[in-house]
Amino acid sequence: MLKKDRYSKILDWFEENQPMPVTELGHDSPFHLLVAVILSAQCTDRRVNMVTPPLFERYQRPEDLADATEEEVLGYVKSVSYPNSKAAHLVAMAKKLVSDFNSEVPSDIDALMSLPGVGRKTANVIASIVYDKPVIAVDTHVFRVSHRLGLSDGKTVEAVEKELEKNIPESLRAKAHHWLILHGRYTCVARKPKCEECPIRDWCRQYERENRIIISL
Repeated sequence: MLKKDRYSKILDWFEENQPMPVTELGHDSPFHLLVAVILSAQCTDRRVNMVTPPLFERYQRPEDLADATEEEVLGYVKSVSYPNSKAAHLVAMAKKLVSDFNSEVPSDIDALMSLPGVGRKTANVIASIVYDKPVIAVDTHVFRVSHRLGLSDGKTVEAVEKELEKNIPESLRAKAHHWLILHGRYTCVARKPKCEECPIRDWCRQYERENRIIISL
């Protein structure tokens, strides 16, 4: 099957069956989403969602978090991965939001990446969800699923990101980010993908190879 056909079939299925995918990270503002995404690095959304309600209640605005100490924030986030560095990043991020961006979460990717604790993946997530920017954040799920499905053979996160954005229409990129993440989280899991119950296996390159079948369009 040609790569363009895989893209077409897979995107069509998702658009028909999951037309309104959303992030599983709880939040009530762009600022709180930014906090949650920073906390989610190498940590499950479930764990982050357990931590954030009291954190959000205590630090409702960037100014509130900017005035906090790292030790205070650590008390709220100590159960996530790398809590010390994340507590430091959150406080520094809030200070920079207040001083450089008038307490508003920026929409520009480079501006977002200037914030402590914000890499390209986090910046793309925020730009996509908050500002509907036509970008795709590539995390471990997206990277793995893209390779298994045959959407990309990129060796780096940046290479996969570029190929996905090249082949996915701008109007679908924000959704595609969620489609691939959720598919990787619940179906195309890392250790033992649930191929027998996968609704898009007929267009999956790895499934095709492992089962030695010829898939017709």
